[in-house]
Amino acid sequence: MSIFVLGIDLGKNVCSLVGLDETGAVVLRHRLRRDGVVDFVGKMEPCIVAMEACCGAHHLGRVLGAGGHTIRLMSPEYVRPYVKANKNDDHDAEAIAEAATRPTTRFVPVKSEAQSDIQALHRARSRLVAERTALINHLRALLLERGIVVAQGRRKLEDVLGVFADEDDSRLSSRVRLLVEDLRAEWRSLDERIAAFDTEFVRMARDDDTARRLSTIPGIGVVNATALVAAVGDAASFGRGRDLAAWLGLTPRQATTGGRPRLLGISKRGNRYLRANLIHGARAVLPRIVAQDTPLGRWARRLLERAHKNIVVVALAAKLARIVWAVLRKQRSFDPAIAAA
Repeated sequence: MSIFVLGIDLGKNVCSLVGLDETGAVVLRHRLRRDGVVDFVGKMEPCIVAMEACCGAHHLGRVLGAGGHTIRLMSPEYVRPYVKANKNDDHDAEAIAEAATRPTTRFVPVKSEAQSDIQALHRARSRLVAERTALINHLRALLLERGIVVAQGRRKLEDVLGVFADEDDSRLSSRVRLLVEDLRAEWRSLDERIAAFDTEFVRMARDDDTARRLSTIPGIGVVNATALVAAVGDAASFGRGRDLAAWLGLTPRQATTGGRPRLLGISKRGNRYLRANLIHGARAVLPRIVAQDTPLGRWARRLLERAHKNIVVVALAAKLARIVWAVLRKQRSFDPAIAAA
C-alpha cells in the first residue's frame, strides 16, 4: 500500500485518517484515538500529511514533520468544497487529503514551539483584558443604579471610586461600599497581571532581532511586534505585502459580477487579534504621521482630505501590514524616507 497524501480529521478524542495514492484513489480508511496517531503515522513511509489548521494541529505537525513527513495545514474554508455527500469524520478526512493535492490551495506554515508559546501568552493577556473591561462595565452599572454617572475613561472611574472610599459619603450603603472595594481590589490584581505580561513582551522584543526591527515601524509596539512574530514568522508564506493585509482582513470585500467590480467594507477575515491591534496602533500614531513630511505622512494627509478619519485609520493599518511584510522579508528596519508602497 503506497500512500501519497494522508488526510487527518482531528477530533478531541478520536481522529479519522484517509490515505490517497498518487492517482487520488482511497487506499486507507482508519480511525484512531488521538494519542495513537503519532505511532501509526510514524511507522508509515514519508508522505504528505494534511490537516486543518485547528487546535493541536501545529503540535502534531511538528511531531510528524520531525519524522520526515511533509506537513500541509490549511484553513477549514478550503476543505469545505471537497466534502462529498453527508458530512462526517471520514468524509472530512478525505476532503482534507484531496484539498491538499490542489495546486491553488493556500497552506499555513507549521508554527514553532516558541511561536506557539508567544501566542499562548497573548491569548492569556487578551483574556485578562476582557475580564478587566467586563469588571469596569460592572462597576459603572453598579454606580448608575444608584444615580451616579461616571465620564468615559478608566482613570475617571478610578478617581470617582476613590471618593467612595470615604465612609462619610452617603450615596452608597455600607454593604455596597464593601462590594466596590472588593471589585477595586480585583481590578488592581488584573492590572498587575496584565502589566506582568507587558513586561515579558518588552523583554521578548528586546531579545529578538525580528521584533526589534518591527518595533521601528510607527504604530507597532512590543505587543504588536511579538504577536506578529508569533503569527506571521518570516512572512515567507505571503508573496507580497497585500497578501498579508488580505490575510488579516484589512482589504475590501468584493462583489463582482458581469465584469463590474464593486468593493465593500473590509473582509474581517483572518486573525482578529492582530487586526484589532494594528487598527488601534494606526489610530494612535495617525496624528504623528500626518504631522511628518515623509512619503507616509503625505499619503495620509491626501487620504484625510477625501475620506473619513475611521476609513483612514483602517487604510493606515493595511499600509502598516504591508510595511510589516517588507521588514520581515528584507530583514531590515523601517526607513521613513522610503516612499509608501
